[in-house]
Amino acid sequence: MSKPNLALVGATGAVGTVMIDIINSRENIWGEIRLIASARSAGKKIQVHGQDLTVVELSEDAFNGMDIAMFDVPDEVSEIWAPIAAAKGVVAVDNSAAFRMNPEVPLVVPEVNPFAAKSRPLGIIANPNCTTLTMMAALGALHNKWKLTELVVASYQAVSGAGTPGIDRLAAEIAAVATNAEAGLTTDSVTNTLEANSLPLSDSPWAQPIALNVIPAAGGFKDGGHTSEELKVRNESRKILGISDLKVAATCVRVPVQVSHSLAVHATFANALSASEVRELLEAQPTVVVMDDPANDVYPTPQHVAGQDPTFVGRIRQSEDFPNTIDLFVVGDNLRKGAALNTYEIAELVAAELG
Repeated sequence: MSKPNLALVGATGAVGTVMIDIINSRENIWGEIRLIASARSAGKKIQVHGQDLTVVELSEDAFNGMDIAMFDVPDEVSEIWAPIAAAKGVVAVDNSAAFRMNPEVPLVVPEVNPFAAKSRPLGIIANPNCTTLTMMAALGALHNKWKLTELVVASYQAVSGAGTPGIDRLAAEIAAVATNAEAGLTTDSVTNTLEANSLPLSDSPWAQPIALNVIPAAGGFKDGGHTSEELKVRNESRKILGISDLKVAATCVRVPVQVSHSLAVHATFANALSASEVRELLEAQPTVVVMDDPANDVYPTPQHVAGQDPTFVGRIRQSEDFPNTIDLFVVGDNLRKGAALNTYEIAELVAAELG
């Protein structure tokens, strides 16, 4: 039987570059692999499985002969082009927020709800937000055994969540502040230092300096004072886990870390559970790595996790004052499992189905 053909839309972007690394590191289950990007990137050559592939410009014809297309592009691009691909019979696996909450589009994490990928009336499958994804492999396993009822999350999100501009901005601010370091830096002094180095906040993805700082505003503010990232954690967790009335509270914070999102998770379940039981269950999960020996300073950190595929979990403990509640710290590479890897794993699910 012939192998399915795969297209990657956004092949030269921050997530697309990670996607190519993932494709090259895994078994080649594909027939043709086609790299697609904007006109300015068309003609660029990228090596995939030992072959130099030429990036083609995004167009309707670019999807001819493809079976699956992965979209690693902004929402507004996916909104236009994912339906175009689907109309040509291509299964669109979209990493943007464009279709996540559409009731006719499954929102899939292969470790949690792989069955959902088969029901796609619009021909589109959505990949969750990177913050939600960071905790889903762990929470899905815990929910299956003890039934999750309430979730309180504080996220510490890397600047790469804002793409290449976020990474570049942090590097530039660190360099500028390091050459002008002084004790007790204030907001004004940091801002003045940045402006003196041609780094005005008007050119930043954020309204405040990110170097030597944390910004309690990941995503844009919406009604009720919540940010878009916080609402995604709530709404996407409900959809993925199939718990329409799950109680969720989230606070999403941007931190001066290049790669890997971290989450402090306070999870309450319908049934009694212990930290030792949680630890044992998570250790059995194939895509979860437990790092939980705080007495010896063993717990996951963004630096350790960056560049790795699994979800890392530590600081597992039973809450002192809340029954049936576990507190834990979860870290995942937001460019890999939080974006490119999960998208690719969905594509693998569809490939197996088509085969």
